[in-house]
Amino acid sequence: MTLRLLLVRHGLSSFNKERRIQGRDDLSNLSDEGHDQARRLGASLTEVPFDAIYSSPLQRAASTTASLLEGRGGSAPTPEFDDGLLEVDLEPWSGMSIDELTERHPVDFATWKRQPLELELQRRDGSGYRPLVELMDQARSFVDGLTQRHPVDQDGTVLVVAHNAILRCLMLTLLGEPEQGFRRLRVDNTSLSIFNLRPGVDQPQVQIECLNSTTHLQPLPERGKGARLILVRHGETDWNKAGRFQGQIDIPLNDHGRSQAAAARDFLKDVSIDRAWSSTLSRPTETAEIILEAHSGVPLKQIDGLVEIGHGLWEGKLESEIREGWSDLLETWKRAPETVQMPEGETIQDVWARSVTSWQEIAKGLKPEETALVVAHDAVNKTILCDLLGLTPADIWAVKQGNSGVTVVDITPDPSQPEVVTCLNLTSHFGSVIDRTAAGAL
Repeated sequence: MTLRLLLVRHGLSSFNKERRIQGRDDLSNLSDEGHDQARRLGASLTEVPFDAIYSSPLQRAASTTASLLEGRGGSAPTPEFDDGLLEVDLEPWSGMSIDELTERHPVDFATWKRQPLELELQRRDGSGYRPLVELMDQARSFVDGLTQRHPVDQDGTVLVVAHNAILRCLMLTLLGEPEQGFRRLRVDNTSLSIFNLRPGVDQPQVQIECLNSTTHLQPLPERGKGARLILVRHGETDWNKAGRFQGQIDIPLNDHGRSQAAAARDFLKDVSIDRAWSSTLSRPTETAEIILEAHSGVPLKQIDGLVEIGHGLWEGKLESEIREGWSDLLETWKRAPETVQMPEGETIQDVWARSVTSWQEIAKGLKPEETALVVAHDAVNKTILCDLLGLTPADIWAVKQGNSGVTVVDITPDPSQPEVVTCLNLTSHFGSVIDRTAAGAL
């Protein structure tokens, strides 16, 4: 049973184009380009059924919803307009250009950029308030109401169309509100993010299937001013397809895995890549080599720290075979992976330590204008992404990594700020916005 949430930001608005603060005021309209963006996203969602649609009532979001449904065609539920999806309240700044804001309120604007939870503003009636604190409360309330209307123990697909800040707050609420989380995420105009919710022990188990996908507009979101890293999981192997635990056994790509790597190559062919790294095992190495066929002259380096988790005695076995000998441990692995020591193998903490260290070494060695390709494994990528998102080893199931899925991380020029997960697990180069790669096993 899965409740699938499709989270969409409104299209390019008149204020976006003019680089003005929008906030909660309804002064901004959806631009012609924004309508086109929404229709293109809708066309990519033709195959996806909707059980319910919720939209912010602000006109830039409501118009995006209408154009998205026009582009999608077919039947759909009537959208419900919900004040729980209103954008952050920046009343004193509303309508100001970014240049005007930085000139008139440099300290407050710097706080918003570096410590957004600490920003305090004053409304026209003289009352003080913290915009992001209020928005997080709003997000918690919306998520609570949504899961009451659409229980996670029932299959369903819900479309939510809203705004940059409230969508980030919804995501953070779903992920347990990681530290500095607001600035770790990026949400572009008409981007699609997919969150899957399943029944858990005390609360729903949340999985990010994809984050900030804009592949209906261009392969990758525009880069920032710092270095960029492209993180890819290797293509499919026969053991992925069969559901065997691979770990550190050196299983090669199968033919489908090579075709997945080739699709990733074509997807990234126009993206500048300056340097490349992979795990020392053959499946990520071959995936990286296939991707680099479109980037001649880029050397590939291998790092032991990016090797997959060591499953020990579980390696080579199907889940049914593991259940026969380690039933309780397997259930604990699914429920509380951070507590498991693999029989004669590693812990998630072991993998976390070496994979994050390797990632940081690669990132620190990049020049601001460089882009690096990093190809590794499911558990390795998950630990790296959990670290970047402010999550913990207990949260590795919160991140999906499809075979040859593409993730982008941008390094911010401000060293006080965390790296930004610009997009995560893009798999549309296989023909669908839904990740249909083999579930497999680690």
